[in-house]
Amino acid sequence: MEKMQQIVGRARAAFRSGRSRPLEFRIQQLKALQRMVQEKEKEILAAIKADLNKCGYNAYSHEILGVLGELALTMEKLPSWAAPQPVKKNLLTMRDEAYINYEPLGVVLVIGAWNYPFVLVMQPLIGAIAAGNAVVVKPSEVSENTARLVAELLPQYLDKELYPVVTGGVPETTELLTQRFDHILYTGNTAVGKIVMAAAAKHLTPVTLELGGKSPCYIDKDCDLAVACRRITWGKYMNCGQTCIAPDYILCDPSIQSRVVENIKATLKEFYGEDVKSSPDYERIVNQRHFKRILGLLEGQKIALGGETDEASRFIAPTILTDVSPESKVMEEEIFGPVLPIVTVKSVEEAIEFINGREKPLALYVFSNNKQLIKRVISETSSGGVTGNDVIMHYFLSTLPFGGVGHSGMGAYHGKHSFETFSHRRACLIKDLKMESTNKVRYPPSSQKKVDWAKFFLLKRFNKARIGLFVLALLGVVAAVMIKVVN
Repeated sequence: MEKMQQIVGRARAAFRSGRSRPLEFRIQQLKALQRMVQEKEKEILAAIKADLNKCGYNAYSHEILGVLGELALTMEKLPSWAAPQPVKKNLLTMRDEAYINYEPLGVVLVIGAWNYPFVLVMQPLIGAIAAGNAVVVKPSEVSENTARLVAELLPQYLDKELYPVVTGGVPETTELLTQRFDHILYTGNTAVGKIVMAAAAKHLTPVTLELGGKSPCYIDKDCDLAVACRRITWGKYMNCGQTCIAPDYILCDPSIQSRVVENIKATLKEFYGEDVKSSPDYERIVNQRHFKRILGLLEGQKIALGGETDEASRFIAPTILTDVSPESKVMEEEIFGPVLPIVTVKSVEEAIEFINGREKPLALYVFSNNKQLIKRVISETSSGGVTGNDVIMHYFLSTLPFGGVGHSGMGAYHGKHSFETFSHRRACLIKDLKMESTNKVRYPPSSQKKVDWAKFFLLKRFNKARIGLFVLALLGVVAAVMIKVVN
């Protein structure tokens, strides 16, 4: 394979040529991406099916729909996002031009994840293109069919030099990370997140890390259990549990534990029929390594539902574990599979304490009829995002930033937040060369009078509505005259 240095070097040269900067060019590239998704829909769905045994309807709604939505939003809003943003001025800068200019960072690296192999590469790519960057795309080698397809399709639709695709496993990614980038967005696990951040630190490259963690789901006793459990069942078992913001475990009072199990059991029948294994809506574990890892988490646990497995097809039935000890292996790491442990807590205080005793999760879910209780959990805990009375849905609202905090990551994207993540907010102040006398306040020799004027200029706060811009302008003129007198 071509040397990483050459690929990144070519992308940098293409960026320096300036062709990725004009808005027309960015929108044209985004349109080409939209055309690619529409024209190659069948191939994309087939690749996802081959990687994760995901039926066409689910693959379309989980992966393609989000990409098309992000493209439509970005193309519509880009002119307003990219426009210089005027800022409020003080007395000293009243006559000047002051604004924030969004400029591209340069060459960006996007490293995708295998669990949603298409959308988790495309969404950051859309934001990086919109911001005017060159982008090196590295799909996950674990979902090999989708990675191969992305590598084949992107050069057919996009500028080959500005947006190259690099495929391969750990050696290729390791070599790629030795190169200098202007930003890296990585989606995956915390262990690799640390490797990415360490490599980025060598070049002082900023990073956006979309990591995982054990996302808790607290169910209050005062709650419509049937509705809560249906929503939890959908979020936990979609994609066979291989979703970074899936509810990882349930916290609830011991008195409702058996009812939670019964409700989830009934919902599973409703969703997947009597025989989950033959349901077209139920996926499989991505590979043997992850299959064995998840099996290891079941050892010594009390299985209240499920537990059936088939190694040949990497099938693990939707499983619920009850009376789980907080110290057990299944509570140590993110499960990333169709296994749902229930840990009992006596009160919301105990639930909050339990959540705060662990690393900050990527998502947090609370179910209760009492909105005040939900707000209390939000105010007394920390997580990347929160959905109250549902799961996963905060991800689908593009006006909300999607990202982690602490161990679950840093930085965020989606919608305008993607554009901002891949842009530098440049502070711009343009003065003219007139009214030099007003500057005497800052020039030597210094005096108490000059300090007093400086305080007036910088510390005075005026209510615009009350005093009006005219009076401010007048004050500026008076100040200029007074400073002349002072000198």
